[in-house]
Amino acid sequence: MSETTHDATVAVSAPAAPDEGLTASELAGKHGLSVSGARPSLIEYVRQLWDRRHFILAFSRAKLTAQYSQAKLGQLWQVATPLLNAAVYFFIFGLLLEADRGMSREVYIPFLVTGVFVFTFTQSSVMAGVRAISGNLGLVRALHFPRASLPISFALQQLQQLLFSMIVLFAVAIGFGSYPDLSWALIVPVLALQFCFNTGLAMIMARAGAKTPDLAQLMPFVMRTWMYASGVMFSIPIFLKDKPDWIANLLQWNPAAIYMDLMRFSLIDGYGSENLPDHVWAVAAGWAVLFALGGFVYFWKAEERYGRG
Repeated sequence: MSETTHDATVAVSAPAAPDEGLTASELAGKHGLSVSGARPSLIEYVRQLWDRRHFILAFSRAKLTAQYSQAKLGQLWQVATPLLNAAVYFFIFGLLLEADRGMSREVYIPFLVTGVFVFTFTQSSVMAGVRAISGNLGLVRALHFPRASLPISFALQQLQQLLFSMIVLFAVAIGFGSYPDLSWALIVPVLALQFCFNTGLAMIMARAGAKTPDLAQLMPFVMRTWMYASGVMFSIPIFLKDKPDWIANLLQWNPAAIYMDLMRFSLIDGYGSENLPDHVWAVAAGWAVLFALGGFVYFWKAEERYGRG
């Protein structure tokens, strides 16, 4: 482009830049650029997680191995810790407070140990989920990967720990007269449903803990209250038989109590279906689906905010 100046000379102006007038987003789109760490679609997010399934499994195994690496007894603490808790609860609740009312000693001891092991699975998943993002900020900020890998791997770590501890749980059940039969096959779907529930809850707590790190200090009190309200140390229908029915129903239908009771029903001969709430399997599946899907979507919605700020 040229134009004539006042002194009759010809001035040549520079041509307009091809990107002139474009906004930043239009310019980035033209050259194939995208926002770093932008949240992918839900389907793409699931695909990314599946592509990293080997990382999730390896990360959970590494965390499990390192958990007790500084202790002389090592991995034995995976079993010793819940067993010691069960012994303390038996002394306080079984002997002093007589929380075993309505149950023989052969039923109550495996009842208590099962409750402690199963609730510990959920409790540990929640506590690990709270710190999944806030406790791994170096990893989150250094590498690009779907952040849901972290709470999922921590829930998987707790599942592996429970499976290791199940050997002792089986020994306790057999030692008090509950021998393997077809009902023990129900343990598999119970654990599968509880794992789905725990994973969803861990993802919810991971997002909350990423925004509010102090939540990790509050959660032990919340979990202790939940444990006492879930019938870990006592049978809810027997202990609350003199209370209004809605109280016992409310406590029995909470997910922690549901999964504990299903495990007890599967494992202990003297713990029959009369101890379970109505439609227990449907309720267990409902809790699992609700928290697994809801927790996953809730976590995914904040994907691009993790590790920032």
